Amino acid sequence: MKMPFDAMNELSDDVLLVLYANGDRAAAGALTNRLTPLVFSLAFRLLGDQAEAEDIAQEAMLRLWKIAPNWRQGEAKVTTWLYRIVSNLCTDRHRRRKGLGLDEVAEPRDPTPSVERQMQDQDRARALRSALEGLPERQRQAVVMRHLEELPNPEIAQILGVSIEAVESLISRGKRQLKATLCSLKKPLGLEE
Repeated sequence: MKMPFDAMNELSDDVLLVLYANGDRAAAGALTNRLTPLVFSLAFRLLGDQAEAEDIAQEAMLRLWKIAPNWRQGEAKVTTWLYRIVSNLCTDRHRRRKGLGLDEVAEPRDPTPSVERQMQDQDRARALRSALEGLPERQRQAVVMRHLEELPNPEIAQILGVSIEAVESLISRGKRQLKATLCSLKKPLGLEE
């Protein structure tokens, strides 16, 4: 039985994935509309490059469609599984581009009209991205998922395949290292009067 598209928005991710696996194209559309922005956002925050984030999001969604027939409903959250895939894909991409300089990484667009403000924001974003790049991979992933994606620690633990205590430790060490790295840049970045 096919359901109206509006009714699809009320269903859980698990149910939509099972419906898709059973041939319901509307379920695929609803799930794509719901999950693609989340997947793209995580990839963009981990990589800092829109084109690469779009590629990662597309690859993650393709992998979701491929596993749909074998999905075991209730075993894991679809978003947790997807975030883990995105995290792994970003790690792979990050390792491949390790040799790129920051100047070769695309800057996110800033709609602020002031040129001075725009340059200052770009400097701050570049400094944060550079500081994040300096973190060990797992620390960077944990910090981004917790503070930029606002995921709860238990979900991050599932995504990274570690304990909640390990996530807390990764976040704490990552924040300490970020603070140490960024403190010396307060004045040049206009964060100190």
